[in-house]
Amino acid sequence: MKAIRVHNYGGPEVLKYEEMPAPAAGKGEAVVKIAAAGLNFIDIYFRTGLSKAAQLPFTPGHEAAGTVTSVGEGVTEVKPGDRVAYAMTQGAYAEYAVVPAWRLVKLPDSVDFKLGAAIMLQGMTAHYLTHSTFPLKRGNKAVVHAGAGGVGLLLTQIAKRLGATVYATVGNDAKAELARAAGADETIIYSRQDFEAEVKRLSGGAVDVVYDSVGADTFQKSLNCLRPRGYMVLYGHSSGPVPPVDPAVLAAKGSLFLTRPTLAHYSATRDEMLSRTSDLFRWLSAGELKFKVDHVFPLAEAAKAHEELAGRRTTGKVVLIP
Repeated sequence: MKAIRVHNYGGPEVLKYEEMPAPAAGKGEAVVKIAAAGLNFIDIYFRTGLSKAAQLPFTPGHEAAGTVTSVGEGVTEVKPGDRVAYAMTQGAYAEYAVVPAWRLVKLPDSVDFKLGAAIMLQGMTAHYLTHSTFPLKRGNKAVVHAGAGGVGLLLTQIAKRLGATVYATVGNDAKAELARAAGADETIIYSRQDFEAEVKRLSGGAVDVVYDSVGADTFQKSLNCLRPRGYMVLYGHSSGPVPPVDPAVLAAKGSLFLTRPTLAHYSATRDEMLSRTSDLFRWLSAGELKFKVDHVFPLAEAAKAHEELAGRRTTGKVVLIP
């Protein structure tokens, strides 16, 4: 089969389109013929070495959708021919992938492969952030950084479903329009506005929670936006990792909470994963959650897709098609 392989950490040029043996299903596993693979910032972290793969070379990609072609011993969750999607198993940048069967969820007929691949990682992330890490309720005020990105657009919509007020930060006017269309109450263009000052002005002083996937560029000012005992939810670092934090700073700023959650710990069981995805698929099917694939690249052009995502030239979701 064809796959993208990374032999050494580095820039987009290390993504090599190569032939390799097709996988076989072991005990508790299924082989999926990939129809679409989602692209996420976590893929860039693994490509650069900011996050370490188990070994080199490796095939990147943590989410995809496709058709089950075979199953291993003991698999009861899926069968050959099932339309499925998954997240949090590396190896999606390929024509076939072997996946733990418990991680596979069946796609409803109303959700095509591209949307199925696109919604898994970012959709479950938006779900756990708003339902589990800091469960939003009516009247809460939230800052959503990268408000026009894939997670940001979903997070904003779900936050509004729960009755929260959303202040979305974005890079330009076009992205501000996207964030507003997703339901953001206010948009702040950080390239020409001081987002800390604007959040304080618009919120009347402070917010309950900041959902931050940007990291180094936004972290300190985000802390300043929080009310006493507010929550700093740092779930990514697209601008680079945050320097070490003195816990005394959290006390000085109002006994703040700081958490660095990851989807792996919020989709650790099949029941939890099915609960999150069933909500997402139900909302999509009912038209209550809007999400679309804005950029599609052939698998062979994975390097170009990475350049576009890292350069902040994309909105919404990017997928790769084998």
